[in-house]
Amino acid sequence: MKFIPYGRQWIDDRDIEEVVKILKSDWITTGPTVTKFEDAVCKMIGCQYAAAVNSGTSALDIAVQSLELPKGSEIITTPFTFAATSNSILYNGLKPVFADIYKDTRNINPDEIRKKVTAKTKAISYVDFAGHPAAIDEISEIAQEYDLYLIEDASHALGAEYKGKKIGNLADLTIFSFHPVKHITTGEGGMVTTSHESLYSKLKMLRNHGIDKDARERYGKDALYAYDMKYLGRNYRITDIQCALGISQLKKLDTFIEKRQHLAQVYYELLENVDSVELPSQKEYVSHVWHIYTVLLNKERDAFFKYMRQNNVGVNVHYIPVYRHSYYSTHFGIDPEEFPVTEEVFKRIITLPLHPQMDDEDVEYITALIKSYR
Repeated sequence: MKFIPYGRQWIDDRDIEEVVKILKSDWITTGPTVTKFEDAVCKMIGCQYAAAVNSGTSALDIAVQSLELPKGSEIITTPFTFAATSNSILYNGLKPVFADIYKDTRNINPDEIRKKVTAKTKAISYVDFAGHPAAIDEISEIAQEYDLYLIEDASHALGAEYKGKKIGNLADLTIFSFHPVKHITTGEGGMVTTSHESLYSKLKMLRNHGIDKDARERYGKDALYAYDMKYLGRNYRITDIQCALGISQLKKLDTFIEKRQHLAQVYYELLENVDSVELPSQKEYVSHVWHIYTVLLNKERDAFFKYMRQNNVGVNVHYIPVYRHSYYSTHFGIDPEEFPVTEEVFKRIITLPLHPQMDDEDVEYITALIKSYR
């Protein structure tokens, strides 16, 4: 049996052809294909503005920076995510404050958010775990009550919907990732969407050293050389090469999502009566896009992890809670017992493979191993 990774890209000849076209063109970075990719994502989502960057982490960083919050301000976020979500808060001299999660969706619990609001709280940064949108109405209600910004880390959720609305329109700033295991890939890459023109203007500068004019604005016989650095930005630019791949991949997004949803349903049908696992849930008012498929084990996790890997199944663990990482424990000394649901989920969770290049037979093989494990 071939090794089945938990996630991987699917790049075909059409994708390659589109990239080759850019390699033969005049612009291979910061050119017109970047704008075309941004426009294509905006059209798909129905959002107003999009700024593409070189990673989802970069997108998180400039999203937080664009708010220009006072140093030492607090942003409430989930501990059950990749470290980049809260790292972006630290990059900007702010303090992440963690709130516990729901067991069934692994998303942040609004009741726990409310407990953490203080006079220093300026924003909430929530994650759509695994592609299942968070409790956005409840989170938005808290934000409105306390006049807080909303940052949606939708790195898992490109194409997802919440109560009939596409993710990318529901927060002040929404972040997407185009890493190879995500729904579409640009190799590495990310994007911030927003409906606020003033934030969009800052985002474009922050990805380009804080400079107010990009290379295209200073190119050609009638262009001027002058530019101004208005913010302390970084080089988070994405290339036309990557964006050509992104445009081609975006055309297949619906197909990729349909395949993920189908495989998730096959997992459900084959595991719903298996006592050794507790399956993820899906709220009726969301369209779940299944970036990953996680279950909670009723058996010892690490032995099961080893067993599955030895049988060529690339299970994984998403995630180690952020406060458990040595940097956070050293600098913040957070007590894991403050987050009982996160701790329970972490100790039991395992990620099963799910990506569009899998087929039903792969899921059948994986679930047969789960059923036979003792």
